[in-house]
Amino acid sequence: MKSISLWDLPTRLFHWLLVAAVTGSLVTVKLGGTWMLWHERFGITIVGLISFRLMWGVLGSTYARFLQFIPGPSAIEAYLKGEWRGLGHNPLGALSVLAMLGLVGFQAVTGLFSTDAIAFNGPLYRAVSADWNDTITSWHKFSEWFIYGLIGLHIASVLFYTLIKKDNLITPMVTGRKKVSEECVYKRTGGGLIAFVIALAVAVFAVWVATGGLLSPPPPPAPDLGW
Repeated sequence: MKSISLWDLPTRLFHWLLVAAVTGSLVTVKLGGTWMLWHERFGITIVGLISFRLMWGVLGSTYARFLQFIPGPSAIEAYLKGEWRGLGHNPLGALSVLAMLGLVGFQAVTGLFSTDAIAFNGPLYRAVSADWNDTITSWHKFSEWFIYGLIGLHIASVLFYTLIKKDNLITPMVTGRKKVSEECVYKRTGGGLIAFVIALAVAVFAVWVATGGLLSPPPPPAPDLGW
Protein backbone atom coordinates (compact mmCIF):
# COMPACT_ATOMS: atom_id res chain seq x y z
CA MET A 1 0.00 0.00 0.00
CA LYS A 2 1.06 3.58 -0.60
CA SER A 3 -0.29 6.87 0.74
CA ILE A 4 -1.39 9.46 -1.83
CA SER A 5 -2.59 13.04 -1.56
CA LEU A 6 -6.15 12.65 -2.84
CA TRP A 7 -8.32 15.56 -1.67
CA ASP A 8 -6.92 19.08 -1.90
CA LEU A 9 -7.37 21.54 0.96
CA PRO A 10 -10.11 23.68 -0.68
CA THR A 11 -12.23 20.57 -1.31
CA ARG A 12 -11.87 19.47 2.31
CA LEU A 13 -12.62 22.94 3.67
CA PHE A 14 -15.69 23.17 1.47
CA HIS A 15 -16.95 19.81 2.70
CA TRP A 16 -16.70 20.55 6.41
CA LEU A 17 -17.86 24.17 6.12
CA LEU A 18 -20.92 22.92 4.23
CA VAL A 19 -21.58 20.38 6.98
CA ALA A 20 -21.42 23.18 9.58
CA ALA A 21 -23.58 25.58 7.55
CA VAL A 22 -26.29 23.00 6.76
CA THR A 23 -26.36 21.87 10.39
CA GLY A 24 -26.63 25.46 11.55
CA SER A 25 -29.44 26.25 9.13
CA LEU A 26 -31.46 23.19 10.16
CA VAL A 27 -31.04 23.91 13.88
CA THR A 28 -31.85 27.62 13.68
CA VAL A 29 -35.00 27.12 11.57
CA LYS A 30 -36.34 24.84 14.30
CA LEU A 31 -35.50 27.37 16.99
CA GLY A 32 -37.30 30.12 15.07
CA GLY A 33 -37.76 33.61 16.47
CA THR A 34 -34.66 35.78 16.38
CA TRP A 35 -32.66 32.70 15.35
CA MET A 36 -34.08 33.20 11.86
CA LEU A 37 -31.47 35.91 11.35
CA TRP A 38 -28.81 33.22 11.76
CA HIS A 39 -30.82 30.90 9.54
CA GLU A 40 -30.51 33.52 6.81
CA ARG A 41 -26.78 33.90 7.41
CA PHE A 42 -26.21 30.17 7.17
CA GLY A 43 -28.24 30.08 3.95
CA ILE A 44 -26.18 32.88 2.40
CA THR A 45 -23.02 31.05 3.48
CA ILE A 46 -24.28 27.93 1.69
CA VAL A 47 -24.85 29.97 -1.48
CA GLY A 48 -21.23 31.10 -1.34
CA LEU A 49 -19.91 27.62 -0.63
CA ILE A 50 -21.89 26.00 -3.46
CA SER A 51 -20.76 28.72 -5.87
CA PHE A 52 -17.15 28.10 -4.85
CA ARG A 53 -17.52 24.34 -5.32
CA LEU A 54 -19.04 24.73 -8.77
CA MET A 55 -16.04 26.76 -9.89
CA TRP A 56 -13.62 24.46 -8.08
CA GLY A 57 -15.22 21.55 -9.92
CA VAL A 58 -13.87 23.13 -13.10
CA LEU A 59 -10.63 24.75 -11.94
CA GLY A 60 -9.63 22.57 -8.98
CA SER A 61 -7.21 19.68 -8.78
CA THR A 62 -7.83 16.42 -10.62
CA TYR A 63 -10.06 14.55 -8.18
CA ALA A 64 -12.18 17.61 -7.38
CA ARG A 65 -13.15 18.16 -11.04
CA PHE A 66 -16.60 17.20 -12.21
CA LEU A 67 -15.27 15.83 -15.49
CA GLN A 68 -13.13 13.39 -13.52
CA PHE A 69 -15.79 11.91 -11.26
CA ILE A 70 -19.19 12.38 -12.93
CA PRO A 71 -19.98 8.81 -13.98
CA GLY A 72 -21.43 7.55 -17.23
CA PRO A 73 -23.66 4.47 -17.53
CA SER A 74 -20.66 2.21 -18.19
CA ALA A 75 -18.90 3.36 -15.02
CA ILE A 76 -22.02 2.76 -12.93
CA GLU A 77 -22.46 -0.69 -14.47
CA ALA A 78 -18.82 -1.58 -13.82
CA TYR A 79 -19.11 -0.42 -10.21
CA LEU A 80 -22.24 -2.49 -9.59
CA LYS A 81 -20.41 -5.53 -10.99
CA GLY A 82 -17.43 -4.88 -8.72
CA GLU A 83 -15.18 -4.09 -11.67
CA TRP A 84 -14.69 -0.34 -11.13
CA ARG A 85 -11.15 0.71 -10.28
CA GLY A 86 -10.55 4.35 -9.68
CA LEU A 87 -9.67 7.09 -7.23
CA GLY A 88 -11.83 9.78 -5.73
CA HIS A 89 -15.60 9.44 -5.67
CA ASN A 90 -16.90 6.08 -6.83
CA PRO A 91 -19.80 6.31 -9.36
CA LEU A 92 -22.57 6.05 -6.75
CA GLY A 93 -20.74 8.45 -4.44
CA ALA A 94 -20.42 10.90 -7.33
CA LEU A 95 -24.17 10.79 -7.91
CA SER A 96 -24.65 11.47 -4.19
CA VAL A 97 -22.35 14.50 -4.40
CA LEU A 98 -24.28 15.90 -7.37
CA ALA A 99 -27.59 15.32 -5.61
CA MET A 100 -26.32 17.03 -2.46
CA LEU A 101 -24.99 20.06 -4.34
CA GLY A 102 -28.20 20.39 -6.33
CA LEU A 103 -30.64 19.95 -3.47
CA VAL A 104 -28.76 22.03 -0.90
CA GLY A 105 -28.18 24.73 -3.52
CA PHE A 106 -31.88 24.75 -4.40
CA GLN A 107 -32.82 24.98 -0.73
CA ALA A 108 -30.46 27.90 -0.13
CA VAL A 109 -31.53 29.86 -3.22
CA THR A 110 -35.26 29.44 -2.57
CA GLY A 111 -34.67 30.63 0.98
CA LEU A 112 -33.45 33.96 -0.39
CA PHE A 113 -36.95 34.67 -1.74
CA SER A 114 -38.96 33.14 1.09
CA THR A 115 -41.10 34.73 3.78
CA ASP A 116 -42.83 33.60 6.95
CA ALA A 117 -45.49 36.29 6.38
CA ILE A 118 -44.91 37.57 9.92
CA ALA A 119 -41.45 38.89 10.74
CA PHE A 120 -38.93 37.36 8.36
CA ASN A 121 -38.30 37.99 4.67
CA GLY A 122 -35.39 36.61 2.67
CA PRO A 123 -32.85 39.13 1.33
CA LEU A 124 -34.25 38.83 -2.23
CA TYR A 125 -37.88 38.96 -1.15
CA ARG A 126 -38.43 42.22 -3.07
CA ALA A 127 -37.12 40.75 -6.33
CA VAL A 128 -40.31 38.81 -7.11
CA SER A 129 -44.05 39.27 -6.72
CA ALA A 130 -46.02 38.30 -3.62
CA ASP A 131 -47.48 35.30 -5.45
CA TRP A 132 -44.01 34.06 -6.31
CA ASN A 133 -42.92 34.67 -2.71
CA ASP A 134 -45.63 32.29 -1.55
CA THR A 135 -44.82 29.70 -4.22
CA ILE A 136 -41.07 29.73 -3.58
CA THR A 137 -41.66 29.61 0.18
CA SER A 138 -43.74 26.45 -0.26
CA TRP A 139 -40.92 24.89 -2.31
CA HIS A 140 -38.42 25.85 0.39
CA LYS A 141 -40.47 24.27 3.16
CA PHE A 142 -41.31 21.10 1.23
CA SER A 143 -37.76 20.35 0.05
CA GLU A 144 -36.53 20.42 3.66
CA TRP A 145 -37.72 16.82 3.99
CA PHE A 146 -35.60 15.75 1.04
CA ILE A 147 -32.61 17.36 2.75
CA TYR A 148 -33.15 15.15 5.80
CA GLY A 149 -33.46 12.06 3.64
CA LEU A 150 -30.34 12.80 1.61
CA ILE A 151 -28.29 13.58 4.72
CA GLY A 152 -29.42 10.32 6.32
CA LEU A 153 -28.53 8.36 3.17
CA HIS A 154 -25.14 10.07 2.98
CA ILE A 155 -24.26 9.29 6.60
CA ALA A 156 -25.44 5.69 6.24
CA SER A 157 -23.34 5.23 3.10
CA VAL A 158 -20.20 6.62 4.76
CA LEU A 159 -20.66 4.32 7.76
CA PHE A 160 -21.31 1.33 5.48
CA TYR A 161 -18.12 1.87 3.49
CA THR A 162 -16.05 2.63 6.58
CA LEU A 163 -17.30 -0.14 8.88
CA ILE A 164 -18.45 -2.89 6.49
CA LYS A 165 -16.35 -2.51 3.36
CA LYS A 166 -13.31 -1.27 5.34
CA ASP A 167 -12.86 1.68 2.99
CA ASN A 168 -12.37 4.66 5.28
CA LEU A 169 -14.00 7.70 3.67
CA ILE A 170 -13.80 10.00 6.69
CA THR A 171 -10.07 10.20 7.37
CA PRO A 172 -9.10 11.19 3.79
CA MET A 173 -11.62 14.04 3.91
CA VAL A 174 -9.83 15.28 7.05
CA THR A 175 -6.18 14.69 6.16
CA GLY A 176 -6.45 14.65 2.37
CA ARG A 177 -4.47 11.41 2.17
CA LYS A 178 -5.62 7.89 1.33
CA LYS A 179 -3.90 4.50 1.25
CA VAL A 180 -4.15 2.68 -2.08
CA SER A 181 -2.48 -0.34 -3.65
CA GLU A 182 0.99 0.07 -5.13
CA GLU A 183 -0.20 -0.65 -8.68
CA CYS A 184 -2.84 2.10 -8.52
CA VAL A 185 -2.23 4.76 -11.18
CA TYR A 186 -2.23 8.17 -9.53
CA LYS A 187 -1.74 11.65 -10.90
CA ARG A 188 -3.08 14.86 -9.40
CA THR A 189 -2.62 18.19 -11.14
CA GLY A 190 -4.22 21.65 -11.19
CA GLY A 191 -5.95 23.59 -8.49
CA GLY A 192 -3.27 26.19 -7.81
CA LEU A 193 -3.47 29.61 -6.18
CA ILE A 194 -4.88 31.40 -9.23
CA ALA A 195 -7.68 28.84 -9.54
CA PHE A 196 -8.47 29.25 -5.85
CA VAL A 197 -8.60 33.06 -6.11
CA ILE A 198 -10.95 32.88 -9.11
CA ALA A 199 -13.28 30.41 -7.36
CA LEU A 200 -13.22 32.53 -4.18
CA ALA A 201 -14.02 35.67 -6.19
CA VAL A 202 -17.03 33.93 -7.76
CA ALA A 203 -18.20 32.89 -4.28
CA VAL A 204 -17.89 36.44 -2.95
CA PHE A 205 -19.83 37.78 -5.94
CA ALA A 206 -22.56 35.16 -5.39
CA VAL A 207 -22.88 36.21 -1.74
CA TRP A 208 -23.11 39.86 -2.80
CA VAL A 209 -25.94 39.03 -5.21
CA ALA A 210 -27.64 36.81 -2.59
CA THR A 211 -27.69 39.66 -0.09
CA GLY A 212 -29.45 41.97 -2.56
CA GLY A 213 -26.47 43.62 -4.19
CA LEU A 214 -28.27 43.91 -7.53
CA LEU A 215 -31.52 45.24 -6.07
CA SER A 216 -32.30 48.92 -6.00
CA PRO A 217 -32.56 50.31 -2.46
CA PRO A 218 -36.07 50.33 -0.97
CA PRO A 219 -37.92 53.66 -1.03
CA PRO A 220 -37.49 55.77 2.10
CA PRO A 221 -40.34 55.68 4.62
CA ALA A 222 -42.93 58.40 4.41
CA PRO A 223 -42.11 61.37 6.64
CA ASP A 224 -43.90 61.59 9.95
CA LEU A 225 -45.80 64.88 9.81
CA GLY A 226 -47.01 64.54 13.36
CA TRP A 227 -50.70 64.67 12.43
